[in-house]
Parts: sequence; structure tokens; C-alpha cells
Amino acid sequence: IFLGNGPSGICLSYLLSGYMPYFRRDSLHPHPILQRKLEEAPDVSILDQDLEYLSEGLEGRSHSPVALLFDTLQRPDTDFGGTAESVLTWWHETNRAIPHLVLGRNAPGGAWHSIEGSMVTLSRGEWMGLPDLPFKEWLKQKRRGLRNNRATAEDIAQYYQHYVMKKGLQKNFRCGTVVTSVRKVSAENVSNHAQKDLQENSDSLWNFNERNTEVFQVDGFFKTVKGDKEPFSVYAENVVLATGTYDSPTWLGVKGENLSYVHHQLSALEEAVRNNSIGIMSDPVLIVGAGLTAADAILFAHHCNIPVIHVFRRRVSDPALIFNQLPKMMYPEYHKVHQMMKEQTADCAGPYECYVSLPEHHVLSFGKDKKCIFQDKNGYQKVYKVSMALVVTGSNPNLSFLPNNGIDLAMDSDQPVNPKRNPIDIDPFTYECTQEKGLYALGPLAGDNFVRFVQGGALAAASSLLKKANKNPP
Repeated sequence: IFLGNGPSGICLSYLLSGYMPYFRRDSLHPHPILQRKLEEAPDVSILDQDLEYLSEGLEGRSHSPVALLFDTLQRPDTDFGGTAESVLTWWHETNRAIPHLVLGRNAPGGAWHSIEGSMVTLSRGEWMGLPDLPFKEWLKQKRRGLRNNRATAEDIAQYYQHYVMKKGLQKNFRCGTVVTSVRKVSAENVSNHAQKDLQENSDSLWNFNERNTEVFQVDGFFKTVKGDKEPFSVYAENVVLATGTYDSPTWLGVKGENLSYVHHQLSALEEAVRNNSIGIMSDPVLIVGAGLTAADAILFAHHCNIPVIHVFRRRVSDPALIFNQLPKMMYPEYHKVHQMMKEQTADCAGPYECYVSLPEHHVLSFGKDKKCIFQDKNGYQKVYKVSMALVVTGSNPNLSFLPNNGIDLAMDSDQPVNPKRNPIDIDPFTYECTQEKGLYALGPLAGDNFVRFVQGGALAAASSLLKKANKNPP
């Protein structure tokens, strides 16, 4: 059972539906050592090979060896601007399929359906694609091209839905489901009649391996068309956590943050503009944060001529600031925001109207009168009156369905799970949780934050699950 139907869940469903990747015999990979390894066993699926051996020595923009491996097999020279074809060929071997269910709140695509449709992706469009259906090809069918090599969130969401249909995966997907609890139970106590809820002809789904004395019980509810909640309970030997990190925006934890004018999602600003509750003549909008969502909010406000006060903790030249890591040519709009942050501080007026930057400041409190107090690094305070505040300093995964909110599974088991600072502790070549056998974590929960690299986790998990099922290995 997979929890989450975003790119990680979709990719794993594809691999477990019997789609097996092989090295294409006539292809030449630009990495000579990898090429030699791939030529050693062309008749053996990549899923049945030693992923640690294949990925050894690979370097790139991910810390995960398997993520780098699957990425370079699909897009061999993409980091050098090349367009070399994938060295993989895909065979549908139905006898290798493993029955599974993918549970998600929304349509296939996960959080991509919650993002403003016109937003442009940070990653290049071709990096958003899933195995054996290039995103660019799908976009061509829509008679559209990529703007500046990037795609809109709406395109991505539609592509993921199309992928599930095109690859015949929809029978594995249950949308409109909310999982409330995942816990280990004794296999002996699992009664046969309790397994009807989601079964739907998948008899083999419930043939537990006799060696397993414990299984996972997954409880939750369906949201019906009428809006009712229909409870379900299902059991599985393996559960895959692929719920992403879009659930719970981070709060600053300061006084007044729960006031009605303080928001934590970009959609609140869009909504306020739509219903004319803020406009050109309003007091400034306060935007807190220095990530890409904050930049998107600034660009949106700038486009609507709404004044902005921008508060962030880091200094503008901090190498950890995302803007200092993005190539200017590829991301001109984010480069513009970074320029505004540098040139338009409260101390010196710059060329940009309706924008004030307060680097190395933090919010002390939000007042009921919409007056906000900020403090700089030297302890000096400033007060500004605002029309609304938008705190966009990141988000945290919601793992409330796991015992102790999943904290016991994290690298540091004293702290909550966080994709950047404290991901779930996994085996890098199986993506199985080190603290709980049978439980797997993919995507941001395992520290993989880009669609391009989450697919390696799916490859690792599929390889591990196929070995457990022992389905006709070579």
C-alpha cells in the first residue's frame, strides 16, 4: 500500500505493474564505467541487478546514489545541456507485477493539483517527466512548447493524470482517501472479512507471506461524492510513505500569528487580490521568507502593483540563499527578485517602486491593529502597518497517522521529520526505513526534493519489493 499519489507513488506503481527496465543493447552511455557495467548483464532487468554496484562512482546534484543512477539512465547528459536519449528500454512482464494500492487525497499528481496552475516550475520541463513517456512529447501533442525550458504547474498536474491513464495504472489508484492510522498488528488477528473494503478483485493482495507474523493495518476514510466519510481498514506486509511535504506550512511561533490577516499559503494573497480586499491603494503586504514561494508572492504582488514589505533572516549574499544557487539565464524572474532584495532595502531607496527589503530581520509580533514589529540583527526594532501578512518559510510533512508522528523513524529521533534537516532514516539502496522493516519512504520524506530524483527511490523500493516477493528473478 502506498500513501501518496504524487510523482513518487506514480513511478513506483509503474515499476510494480510489471514494467521492467533493461539496458538497450545498441545504446552508448557517456559514462564509460557505467556503460561497461551495463553491458555485463543486458538480459537482466535493472531492477534485478545490484543497484549499489551500478551506482558506485556516479556524481551529480543528488545525495542519493540510486537517484543519480536512474536519472543518468533516463537522461544521460542532461546536466551538460545534452539531449541524449535514454539508454533504457521497457518491457511489460505481467508475471512480475506485484498487487498494490495507491491511496491519495487528490487526483493522481498529489500536491501538483494544489499549486496555482500558472506557476512555472523551478526544474526544467524535461526533468518533470516519468519513465517511458517524455514530458516534452506529451506537451507537443498539446501543441505547446516549454517557456524558457520550464513548465506550468497545471501542465505537470495534467501530465501525471495522463500518465496514469496511458500506462493503465488507474486500477491501482484510490483517490479521495484520507489515511488516519498506520500501525503494526499481529497477522493472526487479521480477520478475513475485514479485507473487503478496498479489495475489488485483487485477491492476491491479501495472500500474506507465511513467514510474516506482523502486518500493517492502514485505517482511514473515503470522501464520497455526497461528501460523506466512508471508513476503511486494509492490511499489507509493506507500506510506502510517499506523502510529500506540502501539508503543513511552517509557523514562526510569534505572538499574533493566529490573527485573521496572517496567512501561510500563497493562495491567500491570490484570493485577496481576486476579491479586491487588497489593491494598489492598500497598506503594504508583508511577505516573510526568502525561498521560492516568497519570490513567487513578491512577483505576483509586483505584477498587481501591490506594495510589499519583505522580511527575511539571512543576508542577501548568503550562499545558502536559493537565489545564489540559480543560473541567471535560466531563472530571470527570480534573479529580478534577488536584485530587488539587494537594491531596495529600507535604508537606501532603489529603482523598484512599492517594494522594501528588510534583510537580517525577524518578526517579533503581529498586532491586532495590523502593526507588525520587526527586529534587526543589532536588536533595533521597526514597526510597519500592513494590510495582510504572508508567512512562507517552508512546510512540514503531516505524519500524524504514524505512531509518535513518525519521529522515531527520523535520522534524529528527538526531532520532527523535516525533508531538508531531518529526513526519515532509510537504507540508500532499498529506501526501507532502518527503524521499521516493511515500511518504505520516498520523495521529500527521504530527503529527495526534486521530481527528477524521487524516481530513484521508486527504483530502489521496487527492486527491494520484487526481491521480497521473489517473483521470477533471473
